[in-house]
Amino acid sequence: TLPTEQTAKGAPKALSKEKAGASTHAAVAAEIADLLDGARRGDVRLGDRPLRPSDIAVLVRTSYEATELRRVLAEQGIKGISESIDREIERWGLTQSDKRAILARINSSSDLSQAADAEIVIEAIPEDLERKRSLFAKLDSICDPETVFITNTATLSISEIGASTERPEKIIGMHFLNPVTRIPIVEIVKGLRTQDTTFEKAVQIADVLDKKWITVNEYPGYVTTRIIVPLLNEAMHVLMEGVATAEDIDEAMKLGFGFNVGPLTLADMMGLDVVMSWMENLIRELSEHKYNPCPLLRKMVRAGHLGVKTGQGFFFYDKEGNKINGHANTQTDKPGAVK
Repeated sequence: TLPTEQTAKGAPKALSKEKAGASTHAAVAAEIADLLDGARRGDVRLGDRPLRPSDIAVLVRTSYEATELRRVLAEQGIKGISESIDREIERWGLTQSDKRAILARINSSSDLSQAADAEIVIEAIPEDLERKRSLFAKLDSICDPETVFITNTATLSISEIGASTERPEKIIGMHFLNPVTRIPIVEIVKGLRTQDTTFEKAVQIADVLDKKWITVNEYPGYVTTRIIVPLLNEAMHVLMEGVATAEDIDEAMKLGFGFNVGPLTLADMMGLDVVMSWMENLIRELSEHKYNPCPLLRKMVRAGHLGVKTGQGFFFYDKEGNKINGHANTQTDKPGAVK
């Protein structure tokens, strides 16, 4: 069974130690893939706690070869890209030829040494300072001294990440906003020691991607995250306090201030666990109460209601991520209702 005192419920199968130690990699990989899919739907639980895909990775790491696990996770990522392209094809935004061309340009690997000859490395792992520092320290020993490292972070210090390497002048931040394919702007964030030539390379990437870019001097939260987080947090407090329903809060902000989507829908799209991690990073750095996560947000994250990616947040969503109209999560209408 899984290497814990309890077994994750809701998965098609439990990962057996026998299989983990056997040579049937395909069978074990299929089990891990099933666990990851179940976690994304919110169907896999450990006791009363829903497990996220990142939790699955931790659970199986001790009983399964790490490189094989990374390979499976990479395949899951490519599968997600493929499904996203399929949705664009259904909307006539892309063609099957576009899909083939895009996927042909993507190669997955669990071997960091393959980045040795890269001119530019872009990191997009979870918003965890120590994990990012550890990754860049490894890349620093592998890549050419002239290689530029780009971190995609929304709140963390570029200088602190760069300090884990021998090339802080070649490290810069590019904060892409989700959904990346639709949001036309990117924040280019300079660390204290970032060189102008490094900045120019980041600008070139933004131009190639047809993104409007803005220059940001390093400060916690940069521009977009620092401004949007208090708005999202306050909208959650308004809902928790019973001032208005989730639908009415979003409708008021859309019609009253010209928002394309309301704040609660936006939080669902971003991922409630991601939003909470931003808040926690900002309150740690700035010690300002406005960044303290709303209790309702904390409860929803603990319950595994993470928004679009789990099908349930402040609203409900179908498998394609489309909001199910007229189906707000009424459990969030009253303080303490989410369990």
